[in-house]
Amino acid sequence: MSASAPLPVTLVGPHVRLEPLSMDHLDDLFAAGGRDEEVWRWLGGPAPRTREELRGKLAELLEHAGRGEYVAFAVIHLASGRAVGWTTYMDIDVADERLEIGSTWYGRAYWRTAVNTASKLLLLTHAFEDLGMGRVQLKTDHLNHRSQAAIARLGARREGVLRRHRRRPDGTWRDSVYFSILASEWPAAKERLAARLDGPGHGG
Repeated sequence: MSASAPLPVTLVGPHVRLEPLSMDHLDDLFAAGGRDEEVWRWLGGPAPRTREELRGKLAELLEHAGRGEYVAFAVIHLASGRAVGWTTYMDIDVADERLEIGSTWYGRAYWRTAVNTASKLLLLTHAFEDLGMGRVQLKTDHLNHRSQAAIARLGARREGVLRRHRRRPDGTWRDSVYFSILASEWPAAKERLAARLDGPGHGG
């Protein structure tokens, strides 16, 4: 079975709903993560200090999505009904049955909660089981140890490092650490993720 291209869709789980990202989410997103330097530290630019600066970042992402380069989701925290971050499918290659989950952020209040695990479970399930992908990759800055630990907890395998891969906004150079999950590894990873969501701490 060949893979299918991801399209804007709503994915619902026990803790979060992922829905197509739009300008309608701007106010919630600014309340969740605007002005927080730590939230934006690894995302390739300074934290948006105003609602209009975040609008610019959101507009740029939506422009990429409009060209088919990304499928972008707002992460809706079900208990509050508010958008608390965004995430995307990117680097999509249907012929080679692969894509990347990236450009992800959540408001700091939702770190170490079920939000990341629940979001990734929805995205990975859709990628492998609905779209027929054979590989899902994730990457992060080599200095972002919190992100590397979170990716490893998903069951992704650390593959290696691309040295001097990307220039940071401050002019220094980032090495990118790559992880992946293959379709053959997904059933075991899914079982672990589901158990984490059901266990103490609910996946944080």
